[in-house]
Amino acid sequence: MILETLTRCPVCQSAQFDDFLKVKDHTVSQAEFQIVACGVCGFKFTNPRPPAEEIGQYYESAEYISHHDEARDLMSTIYNKVRDHTTQQKINLLDRAVEKKDNLLDVGSGAGFFLSQAKAAGWQVTGTEPNSQARDIGQNRVGEDIYETIEDSFFANKKYDAITMWHVLEHVHRLNETLAWLHEHLAPKGKLFIAVPNPESDDAQAFKENWAAYDVPRHLYHFSKKSMQQLAKKHGFLVQEILPMWFDAYYVGLLSTRYQSGKTSLPQSVWRGTASNWKGRKSADGSPNTSSLIYVLGKT
Repeated sequence: MILETLTRCPVCQSAQFDDFLKVKDHTVSQAEFQIVACGVCGFKFTNPRPPAEEIGQYYESAEYISHHDEARDLMSTIYNKVRDHTTQQKINLLDRAVEKKDNLLDVGSGAGFFLSQAKAAGWQVTGTEPNSQARDIGQNRVGEDIYETIEDSFFANKKYDAITMWHVLEHVHRLNETLAWLHEHLAPKGKLFIAVPNPESDDAQAFKENWAAYDVPRHLYHFSKKSMQQLAKKHGFLVQEILPMWFDAYYVGLLSTRYQSGKTSLPQSVWRGTASNWKGRKSADGSPNTSSLIYVLGKT
């Protein structure tokens, strides 16, 4: 495979990059990928990276849990149990933050669990999912059409009161084009919810190249709070709220300890996750700094 190389920072368009970290793909290829940091704005991204038309092969693993529905082992069992709880938290957040509870678009809906629960809570739901297997599972679960991409003609001239991207934006090749599309299709008083890993969290600093949430090459971008706010402003959004995702530190810890030592350590994962959440409960700017963060955006 010929990798593609970005010559400009997706956030500030600088051509000045510094090598940040070399990280192994533990899930599929076992190959190493370089993460670089922009020399001007500091944004971190995987570079070079697989092109969009070939990235699919890096998702072909039973360990890529969001594309599957069954509990196959300890990791997927824990994932599914936590998912039940966090999905209700997400729906509660939408109900609190969105003025009009009507049309919801979930971009990257996986096997459709969140969409099905949102529909049961009274939302009119639509989803997109590029993986055909996950899309089929999702459509059967939700009872609604789930489209392959946001570029489908179905979305022409449609506006949504809420658009969600739960751990999806870091996977999107066309980052700026996607954010422009989201701005165009969000209702004037709507809210955009973006959840992404946080490479400035304590667990990221502790695990370094073994931090599972780098997840190269599937994760193309590694957003700090500063870079997310810069990107939001660039596309006519304002970050109105930043919220913690407490459980992510534990799940990421389970994977990271395995990457680090070759075996999963539950005690170390619990200790590290708890330490990361405690240290990340509030940072100098008053917002959380946990393993993953939810950004609530509105139009400026």
